Amino acid sequence: MKVLEVQKGFGLDHLVFSDRPQPRPGPGEVLLRMKAASLNYRDLLTVQGFYSPKQLLPLIPGSDGVGEVVETGQGVSRVKKGDRVAATFFQDWISGEPTAEKAATTLGGPLDGVLTEWKVVSEQGVVHVPEHLSDEQASTLPCAALTAWNALAIQGRVKAGQTVLVQGTGGVALFSLQFAKLMGARVILISSSDEKLERARTMGMDHGINYKQTPRWGKAVKEITGGVGADHIIELGGAGTMQESLQAVRLGGDISLIGVLAGPAREMNITPILMRNIRVQGILVGNRDYFESMNRAISYHRLQPVVDRIFPFEEARKAFDLMAGAGHFGKICISIG
Repeated sequence: MKVLEVQKGFGLDHLVFSDRPQPRPGPGEVLLRMKAASLNYRDLLTVQGFYSPKQLLPLIPGSDGVGEVVETGQGVSRVKKGDRVAATFFQDWISGEPTAEKAATTLGGPLDGVLTEWKVVSEQGVVHVPEHLSDEQASTLPCAALTAWNALAIQGRVKAGQTVLVQGTGGVALFSLQFAKLMGARVILISSSDEKLERARTMGMDHGINYKQTPRWGKAVKEITGGVGADHIIELGGAGTMQESLQAVRLGGDISLIGVLAGPAREMNITPILMRNIRVQGILVGNRDYFESMNRAISYHRLQPVVDRIFPFEEARKAFDLMAGAGHFGKICISIG
């Protein structure tokens, strides 16, 4: 079978196609014919060697994928042949709180990922995907969508009438916009592109801020909210944007720390967290139970994930190049089937 793998060293130039034997499912396992995958920033960092420099090679990257069940091992009961499923990011995190053992079972590093024609996973590590979605749309759900859902619906408990601030227009950001609107919240979104802000407006964004033109966007958020601040912030920048987020959030508000796109480390004044009773919550994607509850909401509301571009499997390297260029709006997908 054809696989895309990082072979002899890190870097996009070491991302090559190769052949591996087709796997067969054992007891409790299922064989998937992979149909589509979507990229996350984590996948790019993994290939470049920045995410986990001690990752063993060769490695098949890619954490998010959808496939068709074509064979089941002995004792499998959760799925059947012909089902369309997504593999969960944490293969062993089914419910409850995360543990070190569960956190070590992630696809695309340290475990081989989904950029392969065939994939064997545990029956416990798959979920059925909403029927109204294409394979490519469904492939965007395991990490980007679930992270946003966990931040807003599970950890954030967002209520109708609240204000949610979203950073950027990548996968997690646009899912956060869509989910927040489903929950009846007002959404403020920041971006460096007026064009992207206009596209977000068509999706329901209430207020847009160009942070290149308004670098002190925390103050602008306070003005938009009548001096109160946002109830919840989807923090995707990390240390590089946290100071503005602390300015933008209301007294007693929540900040969901998800990404480090603006840098993982910077000298920062954390006094406002204490003095303004702010809750900063790290978001580690989510478990299978959260995934299934999210899918029910997506199905009920017929939500459509935003896909920027779809590449054929043979051009997967171009998909990584687009991710590296950061010019996309929504998700970058790869058609495998």
